[in-house]
Amino acid sequence: MIGHDGSQLGVMSVQRALEIANQHELDLVEVASAANPPVCRVIEYSKFRYDLEKKERESKKHQKQGRLKEIRLKPNIDDHDFETKVKQVVSFLKKKDKVKINLFFRGRQMEHVDLGRKVLDKFILVTKDEGQVEKAPSLEGKIMSFVIAPK
Repeated sequence: MIGHDGSQLGVMSVQRALEIANQHELDLVEVASAANPPVCRVIEYSKFRYDLEKKERESKKHQKQGRLKEIRLKPNIDDHDFETKVKQVVSFLKKKDKVKINLFFRGRQMEHVDLGRKVLDKFILVTKDEGQVEKAPSLEGKIMSFVIAPK
């Protein structure tokens, strides 16, 4: 048992621990149930919960969420539009985000999947310095896509 001031009071019965908590008008809280015997503390429970939530929020702040950005292309993309998309992808990779590039085929474009593949290969070649291909280009229905992860 740990007292309200942080001092160790030793091993005692639950009844005695509750009496001490009531004397100080505080709560008896079990802080380590896995220990043998379990460790209890005389504290204000609402403040204890607030401190736990605060620690949890603080630890979540420092975690980096793995975000996945998406870029949409078409097989007949113009050079300037292509360069703009490359700049966008490079900025995402510098921010340590993964990028999924989707190339959409419409109608008769499905007959020329090789043209779309050339666009994606050119994209991979241009962005090889900033990122590495995590998932190779693959055709799923009318969408050919691949994922680039930052180096």
